Amino acid sequence: MQIPSPAEIRSLHEKYAPSTEAFELVFTHCEIVWSVAEKLISTAGRSLDADLVRAGCLLHDIGVYRLIDETGRIDKPNYLRHGLLGHEILAGEGFPEELCRFCSCHTGVGLTKYDVESQGLPLPVADYIAVTDEERLVMYADKFHSKSNPPKFLSADSYARYVDRFGGEKVSAFASLRAEFGEPDLTDLVAVHQHALV
Repeated sequence: MQIPSPAEIRSLHEKYAPSTEAFELVFTHCEIVWSVAEKLISTAGRSLDADLVRAGCLLHDIGVYRLIDETGRIDKPNYLRHGLLGHEILAGEGFPEELCRFCSCHTGVGLTKYDVESQGLPLPVADYIAVTDEERLVMYADKFHSKSNPPKFLSADSYARYVDRFGGEKVSAFASLRAEFGEPDLTDLVAVHQHALV
């Protein structure tokens, strides 16, 4: 499989971004997630495909562009669909399933068929679960930064409190990722991007 370069991925973001502001919001977040993942790769204690992780981080939120209207507002009721929309974009661009899955399998700490059915989520009934080490790392690194207004960094404890509202199994899933990959030191990223750490 040929993994796209950072420049190729940036061009893809520019192609789908409805505005400069949308590009800055989404692409900056994706770059930050890659910076977080990079920190975690060095402490993962196992062999990970760093190029694949980089591509997954830089591509995972490309579907968000399809949920941003002409005023720059994000369609929050349908936000859960952004992963599936990103999967569709990448598949339409001819990317292999291995790359498309970074979009559809990074939401929260994974969405199951049961989650979709029991919560009436706006998704086709299926499992959207990160399986490979690379998929799990991208999903985990994504939890440490939010595109909220204003954007912010989240500590592991802060995300653990947030995910608690979705039930004990999600808390356990996050705890497993935390034990597996460790906690990133976000100090330098907070200083560079000037986003609050909560």
